[in-house]
Amino acid sequence: MLKKLLAQVKEYKTASILTPICMIFEVIFEVAIPVLMGSIVDDGIVKGDMNHIVKMGLLMLVLALCGLASGILGGVFAAKASTGFAKNLRKAMFDHIQTFSFANIDKFSTAGLVTRLTTDVTNLQNAYQMILRMCFRAPFSMIFAMIAAFLISPTVASVYLVAVIFLALCLILIARFAMRYFSEVFKRYDELNASVQENVNAIRVVKAYVREEHEQNKFEKAVENIYRMFIKAENMVIINAPLMQFTVYACILLISWIGAHLIHSGSLETGQLMSLLTYCMNILMSLMMLSMIFVMVSLSSASAERVVAVLDEESDITNPENAVKTVKDGSIDFEKVDFAYQKGNGAPVLKDISLHINSGETIGIIGGTGSAKTSLVNLISRLYDVTDGSVKVGGRDVREYDLETLRDEVAVVLQKNVIFSGTVIDNLRWGKPDATEEECVRACRMACADEFIEKMPEKYHTRIEQGGTNVSGGQKQRLCIARALMKKPKILILDDSTSAVDTATDAKIRKAFREEIPGTTKLIIAQRVTSVQDADRIIVMEEGRVDGFGTHEELLANNAIYREVYESQTGGGDFDQPK
Repeated sequence: MLKKLLAQVKEYKTASILTPICMIFEVIFEVAIPVLMGSIVDDGIVKGDMNHIVKMGLLMLVLALCGLASGILGGVFAAKASTGFAKNLRKAMFDHIQTFSFANIDKFSTAGLVTRLTTDVTNLQNAYQMILRMCFRAPFSMIFAMIAAFLISPTVASVYLVAVIFLALCLILIARFAMRYFSEVFKRYDELNASVQENVNAIRVVKAYVREEHEQNKFEKAVENIYRMFIKAENMVIINAPLMQFTVYACILLISWIGAHLIHSGSLETGQLMSLLTYCMNILMSLMMLSMIFVMVSLSSASAERVVAVLDEESDITNPENAVKTVKDGSIDFEKVDFAYQKGNGAPVLKDISLHINSGETIGIIGGTGSAKTSLVNLISRLYDVTDGSVKVGGRDVREYDLETLRDEVAVVLQKNVIFSGTVIDNLRWGKPDATEEECVRACRMACADEFIEKMPEKYHTRIEQGGTNVSGGQKQRLCIARALMKKPKILILDDSTSAVDTATDAKIRKAFREEIPGTTKLIIAQRVTSVQDADRIIVMEEGRVDGFGTHEELLANNAIYREVYESQTGGGDFDQPK
């Protein structure tokens, strides 16, 4: 895990190395100052040597300034290293997420991924900065101060040693218990983010159903859960403060008592006792820093596990060796296909599917909710891999193709339409980044999107708000269809993508498909029979199986499910195709 995280330091290695070096120099300068203080008292004030006092005072000033410069430089390098580390870590995670298949994405909730990219990485950034500065400063400060104390008086320095061992044991126990609660806190963060995301995305529904109070209560419950877990964790961590204070005051009392006896016996001088008391504070403050590091590491270790879980996740859909770079045509073959979302232990969603679709055909797909229509078409562009059997495009198994090549030739308009913030033309160019405005206009005409775009204030340069909030559902669907057409694909899949447009516009879109892209294989999933009845052939899905496959007339005559849907939607048994 540590190796995976440190790999993201990359170009910030120099800053990461210079930070502890600066911290060590700062410690050296700080540790030298109490020795000079003791010399001023014993060799200057007691003996009345003013020259010695001035010399030692100036030397202390120089050391203090050097320590200050070292500390500032250490802070600058630490900030650069930690923020750079966080930047690289976020980019590595985001880039890796882009390689995930739908199956990989299904393992992590959207809210969970957002928490990992934000809160968890911030925790690791803070921990990394603290480790670079305090994790080197504190131990070296404690060791150097301990060495200096033993050189002055081994008897008094033994008090420090006992205090250090006592506090170290206490800190280990505190950190161990606190870590359990911190691990649980981040699970609660996922729930909180999920609540916020769901509420914001569905704010119109919330207001339409007057459910604000319900959503507020749900959010309050999520916040309360985080509050309780943090209280438990902080209650463990807060023990550290009184323990530290008790140890500090106990050490000061013991050192003063032992030091007084040693001064009285002549084996210790007053200035040396002052130095020892200063080292006492240095050592115990170093322990305080180490305790803070323990807490931060405890907090960040839970974050580290969650971040590495994302980085370690390997996509189950990858490019094969010697991948095929060309799709010959838009023919599609399903050969005894079985598919389950959870491989090995999941119930099959598609069972024994065998189909042949000719290149350039228009295929309608119809069936009840949960009949696996979307699952069927998701296998064509290899958003998921089959469990058994094979899916072929252009006569080749989809697993033989280069993923980018395959998906460039299979355009999918998903059931849930997604429009990105930016202008209309920016969204259209998702289908073809170098498309001219004339190409965008042509695609929009085919999708009947030009009708409303021309009425917009700046036409194709009108800005679309995040999530497409300033366009209607039907307009959003038509923009998504136009965007898919920009790719000029060999296969076009419309997953219930005209459900929000009126029947007249739906008919215009289908007519444009027939006339403008006759060579493209078109698969149209729909709930309305009128959207598919003029297709070359229609697939009827039922509980993950193909219940019928034929023309509109053949299915009316031979398929009970299709006939029932047709009659329920047309209001009678007139089997003649509408003119």
